[in-house]
Amino acid sequence: MKLLIKNCRLFDKEGEEIINDILIQDNVILEISEKIDEPDADMIDVKRRYVLPGLIDMHCNICEPGYDYKEDILSVSKSAVKGGFTSICCLPGTSPVIDNKTVVDYILRRSNETSMVNIFPYGSMTKGCKGEEIAEIGDMYKAGIVAVSDGDRCVQDAGLMRSILMYSKMFGIPVISFCEDISLSGNGVMNQGGASTMMGLCGIPREAEEVMAARNILLSKYTDARLHIPLVSTKGTVELIRVAKSAGLRISCDTAPRYFTLTEDAVLSFNTLAKTRPPLRTQEDADAIIEGLADGTIDAIVSGHTPETFESKNVEFDRASYGISTVETAFTLSYTALVKGGFMTMPKLVKCMAEAPSSLLGLKNKGDIKPGADADLIVVNVNDGYVINAADFESKAKYSPYEGRTVTANVILTIVGGVVAFLEES
Repeated sequence: MKLLIKNCRLFDKEGEEIINDILIQDNVILEISEKIDEPDADMIDVKRRYVLPGLIDMHCNICEPGYDYKEDILSVSKSAVKGGFTSICCLPGTSPVIDNKTVVDYILRRSNETSMVNIFPYGSMTKGCKGEEIAEIGDMYKAGIVAVSDGDRCVQDAGLMRSILMYSKMFGIPVISFCEDISLSGNGVMNQGGASTMMGLCGIPREAEEVMAARNILLSKYTDARLHIPLVSTKGTVELIRVAKSAGLRISCDTAPRYFTLTEDAVLSFNTLAKTRPPLRTQEDADAIIEGLADGTIDAIVSGHTPETFESKNVEFDRASYGISTVETAFTLSYTALVKGGFMTMPKLVKCMAEAPSSLLGLKNKGDIKPGADADLIVVNVNDGYVINAADFESKAKYSPYEGRTVTANVILTIVGGVVAFLEES
């Protein structure tokens, strides 16, 4: 099967805009040139709109198996293609936890059966994500994991974390370690500061993230292992990573749009839809996150999709679950805040959301538009804004702290493996 995409607005190696056609055969990009005539191909004219490599989400809670009522492979894949993601990584906090070969096999088999996108599982660093004993990393690596992680849990034992870093070096995969010292975060439910004091809620101090980030960076230094820090939320963590990178350490990191588009002010009215972990911080932290993205300290932007039921959010703030539905809004929020905001170019945003994740996870032939690459592409309309309406989400988690916000860069077409997976209704 051949597919010809006409009048694509692309970027050359220097970041300059060019108009080219793209010919796809089966699931691979066959040719890119100024004008392609292929009578036997199906044809789509995108009318000089941006054509970008399919986005890759390094931090997504899929919830299947075990928590299918929150989200499942089919619903999250429908949500992903609508948001421009053609590949997503499955965090291990399912039930059963992805801590052995059998569960990895199940995830991959179910993905092949039902998913509209590529799904790459992470294996748990520890058995049951309990932070007590190393999981069967070698067997899971052979089965197809691309990284190890305990999801949104942090290994508190420094000796165990050191062992995980050393063992992971055998397989050349990154250790993706959420950073939170629970002796400091305690019973906190939002950022510690003036807002938490005014609301009478227990706060989570920045130190809870920064102390653990510093510990893990030092362990990475002394083991020479690959460490990836997800969901960076504070100015201090950005500074720690900047120093570590300047020293040549094998450190990478990501953040999510909520940490540069929202602040703790979003929860001032006890808005549980903005309750997330790490918590939303201050404007100073948000500014530091933007600076870190602009100068390359922060490698990637992820969705941080953490679906929960509306019932678990529609309770008192202390009791509400930590969760936010973001896979459909991550790209458009990032474009609006960063590109339209003048902090980075479109090619730089593509690097953060496609090229860097592909490189960090060792995903061959993804994250780029070139002959021989996988035909995972998105078409984006940056001319018209739209208003976020969570009721329209494909995700089961139909709520958003961005409800009613006007954004730009609407994804109108998503192609996965040479097949149209999403086409906006005209």
